[in-house]
Amino acid sequence: MATQWQTFPIEYRGGLISNMSALQQGANAVGSATILQNFEPNKEGGYSKILGYEKFSTSALSGSGNILGIKVADSGNVIAARQNASNVTEYYYSTGGAWTSISAATALGNNIRHTEVNFNGTRKFIFVDSVNYPVIIQYPIDSITPSNSFTEFTSAISSDLEGATHVVRFKTTVFFAKNSNLYYSAVSNESDFSAASGAGSINVGEEITGLTVFREQLIIFTKNTVQRITGSSFANWELQPITESIGCVDGDTVQEVGGDIMYLADDGIRLLSATDRIGDFALGLPSDIIAKDASEFVSSTNQFASITIRKKAQYRIFSFIESQQTGGAQGLLVTKFIAQGSSGLAWGKTKGIKVNVIDSDYTSTVETICFGNTDGYVYKLDTGSSFDGSNIEAIYESPFMPITDPQIRKTFYKHTLYLEPLGTTNFTVGLKFDFDRIPANGVLQPATQTITSTGSAVSFYGNPSYVYARTESFTATASQTAFVIQDVAYTVGTNIDKVYLTINGVASEAFSVASVADGINYDITITLDTGATEDDVIFIALIPPSVTKLSYFGGELDKIYNTNVIGSGKTVALRITDDSTNPSFTLDTSILEFRQNDRQ
Repeated sequence: MATQWQTFPIEYRGGLISNMSALQQGANAVGSATILQNFEPNKEGGYSKILGYEKFSTSALSGSGNILGIKVADSGNVIAARQNASNVTEYYYSTGGAWTSISAATALGNNIRHTEVNFNGTRKFIFVDSVNYPVIIQYPIDSITPSNSFTEFTSAISSDLEGATHVVRFKTTVFFAKNSNLYYSAVSNESDFSAASGAGSINVGEEITGLTVFREQLIIFTKNTVQRITGSSFANWELQPITESIGCVDGDTVQEVGGDIMYLADDGIRLLSATDRIGDFALGLPSDIIAKDASEFVSSTNQFASITIRKKAQYRIFSFIESQQTGGAQGLLVTKFIAQGSSGLAWGKTKGIKVNVIDSDYTSTVETICFGNTDGYVYKLDTGSSFDGSNIEAIYESPFMPITDPQIRKTFYKHTLYLEPLGTTNFTVGLKFDFDRIPANGVLQPATQTITSTGSAVSFYGNPSYVYARTESFTATASQTAFVIQDVAYTVGTNIDKVYLTINGVASEAFSVASVADGINYDITITLDTGATEDDVIFIALIPPSVTKLSYFGGELDKIYNTNVIGSGKTVALRITDDSTNPSFTLDTSILEFRQNDRQ
């Protein structure tokens, strides 16, 4: 006898999984994903459509070829390098306007790596490019004669440093890597490499592929090993092995995230974690849960870039293929939900973000991430709702879920989706049955349905002739009141008529706005009357004068969407697609209502 209607909740969590069979995943990992493109597992729960990117400056760097290096000096100042007309590497800086030349190196180098020192009260950035001698740029840069801030090492300092591939500051010493050697400076002097001052070298036995500092230790990666140096100066440096069986294939993938080190190895993305035992480490392979995707990603190229988005406890790694179109560029992302270890990680994929070099700067209120690729522009990542004006194609697809019994057919009647939107939404939802078989096998696949948000809070977004001046989303820290939208080409009262703000999707007017000139653009600071709660999601839209409807203030965005569905099958999967420049939203939970048929 047929039963009455039942409900089946699907909580969106677990991230991308590709190391399980379809039915196993659907039965044991409900809410996980077989496709999670341009969605990120959110620390507050659910899957959020990722933010986009936009040009840091509307001007490209002079020259040709790839952007070779980027250093985000602070939230409004970026140093970048590119091949110039003389076919050598030239360094530039910008505050968001036109790029100004600092100076050029002697020859054309490869991709650039850098570190920062401040031994005498002056910030200095040290750059290496595998070809030239190291370069030092003093910051702030001399605005009258920028070349005064630029120094290139010579053989007079140390002939060993020409062609250095990696550089890092450890304690009060600067370490350079070249082949299998580490060359270290005198204490608190990045330009002194004389043995009499305490400088020297250490041979680690294999070619060095990466350097990082972790837990008061210098970690040295080769392709086959991971080693560490402890101590405080040349008097007590000690080289010790961590593992001699697996190393790092690309030092540009090494990042600290959530108290651990992530990096790319031959077999996937590895995690180096400290343990409760002093001086001990654990090596995990967290990408094993996405083994199929990770294998395809690792084999796609031999050039990668990576970044940690600190406010999200998220690691992103990008493959770089110079000839590939931007829309096809691939990446992986992983959000860390616990402080340490390989458990508590959830994966996703990015598509449409082409990255050759990337860097970030983080202060107590602002995290600025910039990257460059082949077109000569520097872009700001994790901002806005488009890929520099192009759509963000976000796709979630669940595994096929048996719900109760994979041998019993169920008839589905209703789908309720719980959503956390930051603005207008317009996406499609589809149900697929019995592993997406074609009708010839007796299973009719229903058509997708379009879900569009309503509610006074966002009514003006539906105007197709309207493009707002700027949108930004922030994840607040505890008691944070000030949120800054940088490098806006307009100012409040002139080209910006209103500012629309939501806190966790609820509109608010309890804030003040100020504009501060920043070169040719403006920084817009929005200050809440009351400090936010930690991890509150703050969405801000700058509204031009052409939008006259003001009824959105005080409204609330729709969060629950009910759709009637028609179809039946023994297993069911959900597919949600958003291909737009609409603001981000978070998939929270779905509820399917169904009737279980008789066993046949």
